[in-house]
Amino acid sequence: MQFIEALKLRSKLFFLFLLITLGLVSIGIMGTTYVNAMKKNIDSLYFGSLVPVTELNEILQKYHNGLADTLYKASRKELSRSEIISNLEDALLDIDKKWKSYMSHFKRDDEMEYVEYTDMEIKSTNRYFTRILLAAKNGRDLSHISISTLEKKVSSIHRVLQKLINYEVSIANYERKKFLHTYKSILTQIGTILTLITFIVLVVLFYVFRSIQKDHSQLEIVARKLKRVNKKLENASYTDSLTTLHNRRYFNFIYDRELQRAKRSKSYITFMMVDIDFFKQYNDTYGHVEGDFALKSVAKVLKDTLKRPSDYVFRLGGEEFGILLSDTSESNSAKIAREICDAVRDRELKHEKSTVCEFVTVSIGVVCCIADEALDNEILISRADEMLYEAKESGRDRYVITSNVSSAATKSIEEDRDAS
Repeated sequence: MQFIEALKLRSKLFFLFLLITLGLVSIGIMGTTYVNAMKKNIDSLYFGSLVPVTELNEILQKYHNGLADTLYKASRKELSRSEIISNLEDALLDIDKKWKSYMSHFKRDDEMEYVEYTDMEIKSTNRYFTRILLAAKNGRDLSHISISTLEKKVSSIHRVLQKLINYEVSIANYERKKFLHTYKSILTQIGTILTLITFIVLVVLFYVFRSIQKDHSQLEIVARKLKRVNKKLENASYTDSLTTLHNRRYFNFIYDRELQRAKRSKSYITFMMVDIDFFKQYNDTYGHVEGDFALKSVAKVLKDTLKRPSDYVFRLGGEEFGILLSDTSESNSAKIAREICDAVRDRELKHEKSTVCEFVTVSIGVVCCIADEALDNEILISRADEMLYEAKESGRDRYVITSNVSSAATKSIEEDRDAS
């Protein structure tokens, strides 16, 4: 300390300059070493991403070669009952084990939503095969199993898993390319900084101290603007661009939240599935421009009818809409569904190809119940879909409502559909 005190001001500044220069050079060397080590770590992570991809491919193979292939052979009576049961049990157990292993890996926040959706699809598909396994154990003949239903189930889970596989591969490639670009850029910057540091360090320090307050003010302004832009982007990601209704992504988020809330308060929850009658024929007759107008018209009816903050209206895809209501009794839910049917018809959009009415109409499947902990998260959707099916089968331009949310009723409906 006395040595520093004895130095003149110019010598102190020069000494400070040397210290800063040596410190920055040391940081540069350390940074270069660290970046090289980081590159090796990223490579490990990149090749490590092959593990989840491999697991997903193995799950996919189990569905095709373990489950579907066994049922194909069972339908042709090429396997004994014990072989069928053993193959199905082994495949389902292996799928469950590999999926749990995949879920244990690190997942990004933007990936979790689709991973959770895939988890729901896997559970749904596995329940289908589990029912077949139980049927085999109970001695039922599997030679008459519906191959079309089997292929539909396997095709659906194949698409879901393949999308997840493609995502894992693409994100690994993207992260590596981004890192390599950053890696080269950092090396160039370090070399440039180390070459020029002795000439510019004092100037940099001067401008840093002088402009720090100005930069802080500008940063606050940019942060506020960025927050507004992010809010707009978030709203856009949850909105259907054609109808301005909430989209399927927002439905997946809201559905679980509202269902859990209803379970906690043991209150009514209602889900409606709305479908425009003979919409394909409408598009074929009047063209897609008029088809889009019809979709927007139905969306307007839904928005005008449902105005409470707790009423949620979604476009689930194509001509299909979803409605989620809280604290709405069965009678009020039926009244709302009837109002929607009447309001859509009263808009008097001509539909020459409809066998129900001369105007555009909708069919609605409604399920309303008091939520409790025993309520399965997927049953509302499946039961609403079944009620929509019944509404169409019984003549369309109407609604069908139920408060029965038992899985037995769902199974019975599925068996009736398979039989038909």
